[in-house]
Amino acid sequence: MSLSLNKNPMPEQDPKVRAKNFAEVTLGYTAELAQAEAERCLQCKAAPCRKGCPVQIDIPGFIKHVKAGEMDASIAKIKEANGLPAVCGRVCPQEEQCEKHCVLAKKGEAVAIGRLERYVADMARNKGESVDTLAYADDAQKVAIVGSGPSGLSAAGDLAKMGYKVTMFEALHLPGGVLMYGIPEFRLPKDEVVQAEINNLRKLGVDIVVNAVIGSTFTVDELLEEEGFDAVFIGTGAGLPYFMDVPGENLNGVYSANEFLTRCNLMKAYRFPQSATPIHVGKRVAVVGGGNVAMDGARTALRLGAEQVSIVYRRSEKELPARLEEVHHAKEEGIHFQLLTAPTAVLGNEDGWVTGLQCIRMELGEADASGRRRPVEVPGSEFVLDVDTVIIAIGQGPNPLVQSTTKGLETNKKGNINADAETGATSKVGVFAGGDIVTGAATVILAMGAGKKAAVAIDQYLKEKKSK
Repeated sequence: MSLSLNKNPMPEQDPKVRAKNFAEVTLGYTAELAQAEAERCLQCKAAPCRKGCPVQIDIPGFIKHVKAGEMDASIAKIKEANGLPAVCGRVCPQEEQCEKHCVLAKKGEAVAIGRLERYVADMARNKGESVDTLAYADDAQKVAIVGSGPSGLSAAGDLAKMGYKVTMFEALHLPGGVLMYGIPEFRLPKDEVVQAEINNLRKLGVDIVVNAVIGSTFTVDELLEEEGFDAVFIGTGAGLPYFMDVPGENLNGVYSANEFLTRCNLMKAYRFPQSATPIHVGKRVAVVGGGNVAMDGARTALRLGAEQVSIVYRRSEKELPARLEEVHHAKEEGIHFQLLTAPTAVLGNEDGWVTGLQCIRMELGEADASGRRRPVEVPGSEFVLDVDTVIIAIGQGPNPLVQSTTKGLETNKKGNINADAETGATSKVGVFAGGDIVTGAATVILAMGAGKKAAVAIDQYLKEKKSK
């Protein structure tokens, strides 16, 4: 049998059907598809795919077990490195990480590593995987994790397995961070996937305290000096939205993508009135930005009943930072793309509601510091998009609460915490940090990698502290 150079396609909901519901778009591999995809793996001894994995999963190892039908061994192999495989299998940009280095990608399509990881994780969850509660020593040291997003979850799981008593503090009413408030249900099911994987941490013995705003409920100093914690890991992410600073941004009908998605994903506004949170979406929606968050906002607005949704992005399609899969899905669902277009003002009526988005056409000039060609305004090309809702998705930065209430914690000019890239160590002894609060907005798996590195460094720090 000849080796296929193409991935086995992922079964999906029909675009016309899924554009009107919040059920998961991709349906997952069947056993037959997973077996066929695993057969494509060349089992390279050098395993170049691992070079692109921020948490260093033994990729050929887990795929070999899939090929042999050894699903228990496959999930065990993945979980040696990754505590959230059902999440990562769905939302990681594998095409820029593990799959980018696959040998098959040189002549065709890489092995569908992410799809296989999701398949294995879903099989384990559906089977009812068992997690053994860990026994802790009477004198086990205590670690506080601030924030329950990807970096915090990763650090918490590893530290618990190392024998530390871990308490995770989450400001919102449910743990999960950006996995809960940022990524839509149709990409990442909340109860079925996110909370199920977090419950595995609870089974390990991790204590999760919700509605706890560190910097207000407790400060980091109080955790260390009064609450008996021996070390603190800060993984509070990047949840403070950026705005365009153009006239009209305060009109009714203008949302930050952060608020819009949080209302839908965490507060379940799409179920209103079954849920208590309403959300207003007009007939014509403009989403400003070109990343994954912009795609999420646009596709969510469509599902909430908008008749026309447009992505407004100041560069060309080639420069779109969103994953190719997300752009492809958005186009299939009927999202319009207004490319090489920049907003200059939000227009409104005398009652304070949005009536349009004033824009100007752009052309690409010389490359900027990011390596992408800089967009330049085309004189005299102004026009107005007829919209009644505007969602701004141009990035987000760090909430300053923890940094501003922690003595001796150094930050950079953007407000991100200064931390060692390999250990997560900050300027404050006993305090470590990782994920988006350090790097700025990035990917789930990179944040998880930072949490894993910090866990190793915290373990070393606490062993040295205990021996003194």
